[in-house]
Parts: sequence; C-alpha cells; structure tokens
Amino acid sequence: MCLPKKDADITTLLHIKASPRGERSHSSMAANRFIAALQNRDPDVQVTELDVWQADLPSFDGVLLAAKYARLSGQGFSREEAQAWAQIEALVRDLDASDIVLISSPMWNLSIPYRLKHYIDLITQPGLSFTSDPKTGYTPLLRPRPVVAILASSGDFSEGPSWGRPDLASPYIRQALKFIGLIDAEIVAVGPTIGRPKSIEAAAERAGQALDTLAERFARAVA
Repeated sequence: MCLPKKDADITTLLHIKASPRGERSHSSMAANRFIAALQNRDPDVQVTELDVWQADLPSFDGVLLAAKYARLSGQGFSREEAQAWAQIEALVRDLDASDIVLISSPMWNLSIPYRLKHYIDLITQPGLSFTSDPKTGYTPLLRPRPVVAILASSGDFSEGPSWGRPDLASPYIRQALKFIGLIDAEIVAVGPTIGRPKSIEAAAERAGQALDTLAERFARAVA
C-alpha cells in the first residue's frame, strides 16, 4: 500500500484535526504553531487537513463490515461491498501519501474523542494498513514517516497521573499507529489548559518549544 511521492521536491503533511472547538482549541493552536515552524524551514510543505468532525466518515457496520469479513476470508466483494470498501481505501491512500502526519486532539475522559477513534478504526484494515499470518502474526503495511500527536488536556500529566487520573490517550495513539506502520510517534502534551492563566501560558509555551524542535528535525528528515 506504500505510495511514492508525487513530486520529490514537495513535502506533504496530513493534519488530522480532532478538536471541535475551532479557534479556541489548545491542540489546534499548538498544531498551527508546528505547521508554521515547519513551513518556515521548508516553504514548500503542502498541508492537507482532515477534520474528523467535518469529514464524512462512514459507519463501520452493515455492508462495510461485510466487506471487511469478505476480505478476511479471501472472498470477493459484492458490488455494494466494493463501493463501501473504496471509501476505506481512499482514507488509507490519503494517509499513506503523506510525508508527515500531524494529529491534534483534546484528551476526553482520559482517552481520545470518539470521532478520532472512529477514524483510526476505519484506517486499521486488513490488506490496506496491516496483514496477518497464523505463523508470523501481524505485520504493518504503511511505511514509517515523521509523526507527531498533540494532546491537550485540562490536567498536567508531565510527571505522571494528574490528580490520580491516568493518561490512556498517549499509549493508545502510539500503539494504534505503530500497529499500521507509523512507528515512534512523538507525543506532545499541552496541559494544563484550565486554571491559572500563567500556568496555561507556561504549558502552551513548553509544548510550543517542543514542537519547534520537532519541526526542525522533521524538516531535515524529509529534505
């Protein structure tokens, strides 16, 4: 499923946006800083945005679920199943065509928003982003590339659990992406986002500096 770059001189970034708060989103603001820093180092970076709240993500049931099991059992698709599966193929193709993947998301109830989980479930499909064998187990199909996930939270998880609450979002994102081949995702936390203004500003600046450093490293990696 690995696709070659269309133009070796152009770097493409896919921004998977998972906050519904618009311009008030702390994760989106941090993502904008990262993109600006990256484009400052490489003005030719082209950004494609996939807002999971606006995207037409198909429900994973009915015909689409039947298509998955047809694929798993080695059977052919019906016409309806082929049409449904084509939607999944397009999502995986857009992801795999990118040179850099950026995810910006809030932390909801210790994990990620359901729409981001929906997207991850859709792109994690046999024969497209992973394969399996009874003898060797699971093998990812997507090629490694620079990946950063920005996670904004009302709590501060920099030294472990926040008021007893664990961070389940970071390990999930890291393992879910690794399963399909996007290994070693960089997780950048933005938090706390609620509380004293100075604490919020300090958290945003810590994340911003980390993202500036990543932008420099990513620009070198894809040059």
